[in-house]
Amino acid sequence: MDKWLEEAKKKDEKDTLKHFRKEFYIGDNVYYMDGNSLGLMSKRAEQSLFDVMEDWKHHGIDGWVKGERPWFYMSENIGERMAGLVGAGSHEVLATNSTTNNIHQTVRTLYEPTKTRYKILADELNFPSDIYALQSVLDDYGHSDGLVKVPSGDGHLLKTDTIIDMMDESVALILLPSVLYRSGQVLEMEKITEAAHEKDIIVGFDLCHSIGALPHQLKEWNVDFAIWCTYKHLSGGPGSVAGLYVHEKHHDKGVSLKGWFGNNKQTQFDMEHIFDQAPDISQYQVGTPHIFSMAPLLGVLDIFEEAGIENIRSKSLGLTDFMIGMIEDVLAGYDIDIVTPKEHASRGGHILIGHEKAAGINAALKSKGVVPDFRAPGYVRIAPVALYNSFEDVYRAVMILKEVMDDRLYDAFNNKRGVVA
Repeated sequence: MDKWLEEAKKKDEKDTLKHFRKEFYIGDNVYYMDGNSLGLMSKRAEQSLFDVMEDWKHHGIDGWVKGERPWFYMSENIGERMAGLVGAGSHEVLATNSTTNNIHQTVRTLYEPTKTRYKILADELNFPSDIYALQSVLDDYGHSDGLVKVPSGDGHLLKTDTIIDMMDESVALILLPSVLYRSGQVLEMEKITEAAHEKDIIVGFDLCHSIGALPHQLKEWNVDFAIWCTYKHLSGGPGSVAGLYVHEKHHDKGVSLKGWFGNNKQTQFDMEHIFDQAPDISQYQVGTPHIFSMAPLLGVLDIFEEAGIENIRSKSLGLTDFMIGMIEDVLAGYDIDIVTPKEHASRGGHILIGHEKAAGINAALKSKGVVPDFRAPGYVRIAPVALYNSFEDVYRAVMILKEVMDDRLYDAFNNKRGVVA
């Protein structure tokens, strides 16, 4: 037994979260390392979806108010359960819409441009959908030139000082990722928020790559708003309903996108044509909630509550520490560039590696049972997830990567991304 396998087995023996692995559906001889794109299905998520379908079967329309999980309050109830994952009050978090729709809703509500202060600060490494939404808002306000992007010195990472230096009197609002979707860098959210507020700038974060992987303290940090998806580390299922947080100090503002589920629930079915805005985060809903797209979260959030986000974070760092160390050892000399920061405070839940044959490497890994994902132009993201990946999984995945490199198995594949990378 080599030293790395021996070390992996020792770590797995001591793993306090290992029993959660049996909660998830993992294929035979599959090393699933793509939980930062789509988390695996859990048995509890499957059961909660079945339970909600049973409510439909037995209650019909009365499922909105009857059964163990009444649909009428499901968005708020799931929001309450996610509040602990982001460090916010239960009345400040909601499950609703998609991530991009929630960007439109929160930004359009909180963005208050003036003639001299109308710019929105983002970054050049951000996920495209965030940029599309921000540009759309600016276009609608007649400020098409108002999107300012924080530059990256190396194409992978952002510097806090650079972000803060760009907070001038022309900036009205900031939206940045908590974790950069490519490199996995964690931004200094508290420091950024404090600096923004010193200049009276509204600041929000996209938590898509941090929710469920690391703890947050949004309320303590005084963050104005945040948005996230629930199908990555949270394992809510493909296209599962997104989440959002808005600090209670903004709940008195009129929401931009008004719809009947943002109405006060006590008067919603009065069917008046005058919008009676809900007094809490519920106001950010628009249309009828997508019940079956929320139902899996009812089950999987039980697992997060039992495991504890601090424990998840600790194991996640252990897994990625182990992976980085092993790659640096057994793959030395193969020109594999580890892009992700090694410092714990700066690293999210995945590792980004670079190589000129990255697309071919990604395809070769998948042919051997390892499931990562490719990001253009030449990078592979690998995400061992604390709830269902073991240290031995990481060992096996890296050894298969070594086989791919030793035998140049990537040459058997086209070094181009697929339609879905």
